[in-house]
Amino acid sequence: MSNVIAIARKELRAYFSSPIAYVVIGFFTLLFGYFYVAILDWFVRQGMLGGMGMTASALNVNQHFVRPLLLNLTVVLLFVLPMITMRTYAEEKRAGTMELLLTSPITDLQIILGKFFGALLLYAAMLAVTLVYIGVLFAVGTPEWKPIAAGYLGLLLLGASFIAVGLLISSFTRNQIVAGMLTFGVFLLLWVIDWIGTFLGPAGEKIVNYLSVVRHFDDFAKGVIDTTHLVYYLSFITFGLFLTAKSVDSERWRG
Repeated sequence: MSNVIAIARKELRAYFSSPIAYVVIGFFTLLFGYFYVAILDWFVRQGMLGGMGMTASALNVNQHFVRPLLLNLTVVLLFVLPMITMRTYAEEKRAGTMELLLTSPITDLQIILGKFFGALLLYAAMLAVTLVYIGVLFAVGTPEWKPIAAGYLGLLLLGASFIAVGLLISSFTRNQIVAGMLTFGVFLLLWVIDWIGTFLGPAGEKIVNYLSVVRHFDDFAKGVIDTTHLVYYLSFITFGLFLTAKSVDSERWRG
């Protein structure tokens, strides 16, 4: 466990010793702020119309403000997370330190988990910054905290799944740009895969809907924690890390 922690710390130092962490966190926070203000403006306008008797039902802060905000945030992850994962293995190969890492007295699993948790901690820091906006929401309104906590748990699991995939793709190449572009392409495919379900018949639609990472997040955004979705994300993460382990192992044999 100490080796995993040491590698995770090394990864975090690498992120924060370069502009990557600051650019990613700043870009993520900026886009979150834009969606926050845009949805808040719509929410206030709808509330004013309701006060004048022009809408049929009252607005709920969690369902009509927080849920759209979190769903929009999943789109931002498609662009931000490849910037985090693209360097994990590609930079090691480019700098020639991959061979040193593989010949050190640590296992492939420890290397993979260390890099995974390093990237996940940076992502968690990104989410933590957005809590400032949520704090403002509690200061001026009365949202329920449990659905918000469920939504953030879903964001954490969704991001962890993307990071596992990003690690796998980064292990295939020594070029960060190639790793980033391929990762974005795979993320986009996973995000829109349910769109093609209607063309595959009932059985095919059921399969692609289950594979869609966003459909599993929707219940979290509603404030519902379903064990089916938990199992899906944890299985997705485990499978991604397993494939990464196989890729790193093949690199060791090639070396």
